[in-house]
Amino acid sequence: MDKKTILITGASSGIGLACADRLSQRGWTVIGASRRGTSGGAWQGVAMDVDDEGSVSEGIAGVVAEHGRVDAVLANAGWGLAGSAEQTSMVDAHAQMETNFWGAVRVVHAVLPVMRARGGGRLVLTSSIGGVIGIPFQAFYSASKFALEGYGEALAYEVEPFNVHVTLVEPGNFKTGFTRSRRLVSVPNDDPYAGAREKAIGLMERDEEHGAAPGDVAKVVERVLAARRPPRRVSAGKFDERIGLIAKRLIPFRVFERAARSSLGV
Repeated sequence: MDKKTILITGASSGIGLACADRLSQRGWTVIGASRRGTSGGAWQGVAMDVDDEGSVSEGIAGVVAEHGRVDAVLANAGWGLAGSAEQTSMVDAHAQMETNFWGAVRVVHAVLPVMRARGGGRLVLTSSIGGVIGIPFQAFYSASKFALEGYGEALAYEVEPFNVHVTLVEPGNFKTGFTRSRRLVSVPNDDPYAGAREKAIGLMERDEEHGAAPGDVAKVVERVLAARRPPRRVSAGKFDERIGLIAKRLIPFRVFERAARSSLGV
């Protein structure tokens, strides 16, 4: 049987790297995309900038030309932006959405014709618990993931007749380089948000530094890809973070909000 091929964006570090390593060990042909085209010992790297439509189109065309197929995509490329919503410039806000949301959309647009022509495929979109529960002082990161949630859910209805399945993976806090690479919004000297911002971001960073290993997400992605009927959404990470997803659906919002404040640092 031919090995199945998966394209993983954001494969140079963190969750993307863990997924690329695990899936290549499990027999997948893995193409790991990143801006630098970093490659792993058992998987192939390709240079792709998800902010650039031409780069995405050329990258996927190259994968199809070499391997003749793309059975699955893990749209994982993304980064974090922290600061108050009021003080976030439109340039920074646009940049956050450009990669985290529109980058995934570009990859899906480019790969769907290939999947339909082959009679099916799997689209796995890396969302976040922050795409279901808004994170204070990371409003535009949350907005990008909330947008991805709506896009993935709507897309699933459209592509199911073509045997293309969509799953949103919602990680909590994980110990990766994501924390160190988070960009901070420029603030004025008389910043009225300073105390609350530093407390919330400091708590988030501590939670990430003590977070689960990214390999845990890789295990979840592997199960999704192997499932005969993959779930629409699946969370990953520590139970005390994931339980918030259930609580938000089941209890009155004001009660949920009061309970969530301490965990969110506000």
